[in-house]
Amino acid sequence: MLMSEESRSLGPAAVVAFSVFVYFALRATYNVFFHPLSNVPGPYTWSASRLPFIISLLNGTIVHEFQQLHRKYGPVIRIAPDEVTFAGAEAWTDILQPREQFLKDPVWWAKQPGNPDSIINAINPEIHARMRKTLAPAFTLRALRAQEPILHQYVNLLVEKLTQLASDASSSNETTEFDIAPWFNYITFDIFGDLGFGESFNCLQNSRYHPWIALLFNSVKAASFVAAARFYPLVEFLLLKIIPPSLKKMQRDHYQQIVDKVERRLNYELERPDIMSHVIAIDDKRGFSRDEINATFMVLTTAGSETTATVLGGTLNYLVSYPDKLHILSNEIRQRFSTFEDITLDVLFSLPYLNAVINEGLRLCPPIPWVLPRKVPASGATVCGTWIPGGTPVSIQQYTLNRDPSYFSSATSFLPERWLPDENSNQDSPFYNDHRDAVQPFSVGPRSCLGEHLARAELRLVLAKLVWKFNFSAPKGKVLEWEQLRTFLLVEKRPILVRMKPRQDL
Repeated sequence: MLMSEESRSLGPAAVVAFSVFVYFALRATYNVFFHPLSNVPGPYTWSASRLPFIISLLNGTIVHEFQQLHRKYGPVIRIAPDEVTFAGAEAWTDILQPREQFLKDPVWWAKQPGNPDSIINAINPEIHARMRKTLAPAFTLRALRAQEPILHQYVNLLVEKLTQLASDASSSNETTEFDIAPWFNYITFDIFGDLGFGESFNCLQNSRYHPWIALLFNSVKAASFVAAARFYPLVEFLLLKIIPPSLKKMQRDHYQQIVDKVERRLNYELERPDIMSHVIAIDDKRGFSRDEINATFMVLTTAGSETTATVLGGTLNYLVSYPDKLHILSNEIRQRFSTFEDITLDVLFSLPYLNAVINEGLRLCPPIPWVLPRKVPASGATVCGTWIPGGTPVSIQQYTLNRDPSYFSSATSFLPERWLPDENSNQDSPFYNDHRDAVQPFSVGPRSCLGEHLARAELRLVLAKLVWKFNFSAPKGKVLEWEQLRTFLLVEKRPILVRMKPRQDL
């Protein structure tokens, strides 16, 4: 009697469990074989459910898993029941420069209700165009020439600090082996702090991260978790409900620090033009509202700093791993400039090997490895020769594309020579058939990166002055494998160890 009652009590639960199983089995079957995207290549597991995508995203391995999938299935793959990603050069034009814009996917870019738009997350093209028109003059080559003394100020301070580190280690007979990665963050954040707010974060001066920046790294990683939750509205709702009050306060305080910086900058006049001066010059009907200024400079501080630091670290890491390339670069810099003070942006712009090194660093260490999804217009579109239904999220795998042997000779090797002017026209060159236009580290189209000129200037100045001043080499057996780094929207930093000695022939 007791057994029969227990069986009856378990009956409804078993029925529910079986029903749920059948539902998900039927849904997975539909997704794989009958969904409008069922003709797109890709693994059955990823096509059946969003879960493999989310697990990979939260593990930080998604960029490398995409690369493996593209190698197996080709340049067009289905990475979720309703999403497709591309690793073909045509995607730059098809997705980012079409006649009808592919709008940013709200899963990744939607703001919380009541929050202002920024130039990065504004989904509405008209709002973005208004903001871009206001900010664009701050990032022209003309503006850069006016900003050059500020760049020199911070690069010189970086060299001074690293010289002191090397000197201290030498005097104490310690091994002169340093983690250079944080120093690149220090300088890029300090530069943007000065250009954006009229005040540095003082990372270089204090030889440590400003607390605001330290917290920023965690918030970038958290953004991946927020995006993952948005695929399941109930999960997102519950997640927002269970955030501890202490964490909410931390987020408010973090944002308030930027608000305070903006407030201080708006309340005084600088003797020199900076980025904010271009925003102030336009009234808020044609430019930015006060809240939009706060939101925009919050994200620009990250976009204008962390990304450049990634390329600096990656490029120097490859240079010490390829000492013959470092030797060529050192000779070019040291033969062109007899003194440290002679180094200027105008001259650096004309140095072929330095610019080739930077382009190769951008190829192998793209600041944004994965161009986040856009939505196909309602009428549908053809991307890389494949018809994609309207409303489908589509993305570009920049990391994978840049390392594709069908686009580049010796695709995974650091070979700056591929970017030298004559290599593209010399039929005997191993790089003659390289598709240089496949590399677009600053994106293309109406939402391309405004800060390309500034970023390239920082890359040129930092690398040139460091290579002029120091002899770098790789610690034996301790070279960072860039391919092992995780990605949470941005590349997760790990120590970049180098040996560094000031030149003795000065």
